[in-house]
Amino acid sequence: MKKFLGIACMLCFTVLYAQEDVVVSVIDFNTNRPLTNITVSLVNTNMAYEVHKTTNTSGTVFFNSIPVVNGYQVVFDGNDMYAPQVSEGLDVRSNQELSVQLFLVPAASVTENLDEIVISSVSGARINTKSAEVSFELKEAELKALPVEGRDITRALFRLPNVSQATGFFPESPNVSINGGNGLYTSYLIDGLDNNERFLGGQKFAIPVGFTKDITVLTNNYSAEFGLSNNGVINVTTKSGGNTIEGEVFFVTRPGAVIDASSAFAQRDLSGNQVQDGFQRYQQGFAIGGPIVKDKTFFFVNAEYTRDLKDNLLNSEQLNVNETVRGNNNFTYLSAKIDQNWSKRFRSSLRANIGLVTIERQGGGLEGGVLFPSAGNFQDRNSLNLAFKNDFIGDTYSLQSNVQYSRFRWDYSRPIDSDSPRVTLLDPASSAIAIIGRPGFDFDELENTFQFQQKGKFYMGPHTLKAGLGLISGKHRLTGGGNPNGNYTVRLTQDQLNDLSNANLGSNISITDIPSDATVTSYDVELRPQSFGATQNIYSLYLEDEWSATDKLKIIYGLRYDYDNLSKGGNTKGDVNNIAPRFNFNYKLGDHASIRGGYGVFYDKINYALYSDALQQNTDGADYKLQIQEFIDLGILPSDTNIDRVTFQGNLSASFVEDDNITYLNGPSGESLQDQRESVFSNERRILNPNGYKNPYTHQFSLGYQLQINQSSLFYVDLVHNEGRDLFRLRNLNAAAEFPIAEDFTQNDVRTAAEADLSRPIPIDNSGATINGHRVTGIARSVIITESEGRSRYTALSFNYQQDRGDGIFGYRLNYTLSSSKNDTEGINFRAMDANNYDQEFGPSINDRTHLINAIGNLYPAKGLAITLAGLLQSGQPINRIPNTSIVSSEFEQFLTRDLNGDGTGFGENYSGNSDRSPGESRNSDRLPWSYTFDFAIQYQFKLTEGHHIELRADVFNVFNTVNLSGFSNNATQSNQIQEGPAGSGIVARNAAPPRQFQFGARYLF
Repeated sequence: MKKFLGIACMLCFTVLYAQEDVVVSVIDFNTNRPLTNITVSLVNTNMAYEVHKTTNTSGTVFFNSIPVVNGYQVVFDGNDMYAPQVSEGLDVRSNQELSVQLFLVPAASVTENLDEIVISSVSGARINTKSAEVSFELKEAELKALPVEGRDITRALFRLPNVSQATGFFPESPNVSINGGNGLYTSYLIDGLDNNERFLGGQKFAIPVGFTKDITVLTNNYSAEFGLSNNGVINVTTKSGGNTIEGEVFFVTRPGAVIDASSAFAQRDLSGNQVQDGFQRYQQGFAIGGPIVKDKTFFFVNAEYTRDLKDNLLNSEQLNVNETVRGNNNFTYLSAKIDQNWSKRFRSSLRANIGLVTIERQGGGLEGGVLFPSAGNFQDRNSLNLAFKNDFIGDTYSLQSNVQYSRFRWDYSRPIDSDSPRVTLLDPASSAIAIIGRPGFDFDELENTFQFQQKGKFYMGPHTLKAGLGLISGKHRLTGGGNPNGNYTVRLTQDQLNDLSNANLGSNISITDIPSDATVTSYDVELRPQSFGATQNIYSLYLEDEWSATDKLKIIYGLRYDYDNLSKGGNTKGDVNNIAPRFNFNYKLGDHASIRGGYGVFYDKINYALYSDALQQNTDGADYKLQIQEFIDLGILPSDTNIDRVTFQGNLSASFVEDDNITYLNGPSGESLQDQRESVFSNERRILNPNGYKNPYTHQFSLGYQLQINQSSLFYVDLVHNEGRDLFRLRNLNAAAEFPIAEDFTQNDVRTAAEADLSRPIPIDNSGATINGHRVTGIARSVIITESEGRSRYTALSFNYQQDRGDGIFGYRLNYTLSSSKNDTEGINFRAMDANNYDQEFGPSINDRTHLINAIGNLYPAKGLAITLAGLLQSGQPINRIPNTSIVSSEFEQFLTRDLNGDGTGFGENYSGNSDRSPGESRNSDRLPWSYTFDFAIQYQFKLTEGHHIELRADVFNVFNTVNLSGFSNNATQSNQIQEGPAGSGIVARNAAPPRQFQFGARYLF
């Protein structure tokens, strides 16, 4: 009977992040003891990489700081005692330490019993025997096998444990939630370097599949090398060229309604914006990599372009307009990388990413609208990354120096005509019949960011020390506020309307076509259209020890420290105590199982938006400063508050009403109204927090068990618990008195706005207040600060089983996660429903899932043919129940307003906690139904000539055309997670996951 050496080349893939290392342990197959003084080589023929090293007294060699490419092999040439051995191919990702066990067979056994020995090495699912880090990886082959819409890699990530599709707070917000958290707090990296849009959060450069080698998601208890997120880290490893010219040319299309199933609900494009009729997508691009100088200099280039076609309906019956308005979205992603081997000890890499994204708002609406093309505008999201990495390799250490410059421009409403006012046209009954001219606001944000990293790794027997420091400096500038050219609301007489209608101007109506004697019912103009901003500097240090305490026990402990200068806020001192200890262990229970666990503190960055909002929505008028002083005198603000530090001359608009007799297109300019700035009353303004801001942090605990069932089968279970503290939320310094809403609340119990205003610490009466005996109007009804007092709790138990294909035709992954995610704040704009009572806000988070089941199966029935079925089953997301304004029942009276407590924050369609809740309901007290989605992909690759192939592919999303009201990435203000009436009173479907959709593609590979 043949002796099957199934573990002749057992590869124990670890997920401890460091600089890119391969650690090889050489072991005698018969005695299972380490072998000293054995010379092995790490070889990559495509990169002309070959390094020879000799095992130390523990039978280990370290190949440190190696190029991040695929196709390595560990080679032992053999000697008098042991037979030659070559490992299978090894793939390395950025910031990874890969552990390999090489079992050597005595030479005598091979020569004497050659017919009885089969050397087999099957790679794939391997237990982590190094750390307690909870992380998950998708390799390039897995990415390309999955059904992924639009080659967008983020849409593959929710196939991983502890990751789900997100409900965000604006259309372009990230579509991935880790541990039930807000996607804006996730850290995005490319090759370990920053890729975060630092104003709100999310990716700067949306890296496409063609430039992605693999993706790793760190969810819990990862290395001290990584910080600036108390949520999770998504790290993309990019491709590099080699000595062989390789590449692809592709075309992908989503034909749209001609083949897709129909749906009554709008869908979202790749940017997160809604689309419906006439939507089509066309994508094309190429990638190529190879040598510039063989064995020395390599390149890789990727270019991808996507064009969306979308139709809106423009309809204004009274102006005889009923037209389809065609719009386009354009996404261009360009990437290039050069790798240079200066010597065997010194290597450099230069990477560039350019993203050019334009989203058109062409006018009209999904179901019809009166926004005319002249009022259309464009959203630009343009990005640039230039990264330079350098590795120096010593005998017992490695050093890495990295620098990166990045730029991000987010112009949310680039107008067609920047010099035009905006005009809203009303009919004689004051109904809107047309909106023309410039957008009514500005939001043009620019950030220039510089990053520096210095890392070192030192090998000292059983200890491996890691140390590093870093700086991220981002300069922000924002042009925001109202329209500097003015916003007019104009009412026509019937005669004027008849004349305009008879002119049959169609969609070409402009502001000059409106009669000059039309009545202006309102006019407002921005008083300060200037740009302003600040520079955010984040300093980081870390030190960590990887200690091989015994052959079975690995211990990792370290410290990280971060300082963010924005934490000063309105103070002179920042948050300087962000010391984050990290500890975890991994204990081997024999050769095939281990237990792991750990604890760590993880600090988050400060979103620049909270600082920017406190500048933009601020003012420094005398009346406003008097109001701030009154808060100090009342003990609401600290006695040492520096009023000049917390106030700022932000954006402010002057407003006029019909009685002011403004004539059309002759409204006063902002420059001529500067003297009115002091006396303008505002519903809400902000100040910088005089105490500064604390960086949010999370205590993370984890415990896990792993079992290597056989060479290609892995089972593991992880229990994680996160306690978040110092999370951001809003506090109203001039909040109306608390006004509890009991279950038996009726319309007669509603508190009026006037009553609420009089209950404020500084009572508001007739758009002003009396302070110290003086009547002032240049104040605000509500004065808001951001505070760092929120909390969250996430607990999850995740069961995972992975069966690799191996030599067979089938492989699959199964994951079940049982979790609970609760908090008392969803983000930087969250406020309590009643006064500042956050005790009653603690409840399920917007992205909470109780049950999440993922299943992926891959079938390879014939050469070149691959079939993938991916299923995603989720229990329903929470519903926030708000007052019902339309249904009358015997139990609940008809409420004519959602603002039951009269505090002015009853915004029924806003999920940030601003709306009052249905009587007797707590936050997120109800649930949507379960979601069931199955996606299918089939691809066939056939050979043209040697090294040249054609691949044809079809993807089908939501194969069974299930109507899912829950579980999909969505914008909260359009979501089903806002419902009127008490729990159990029914669900009004505002949105649904995409119906069955098709995507087709073709690739030429060479």
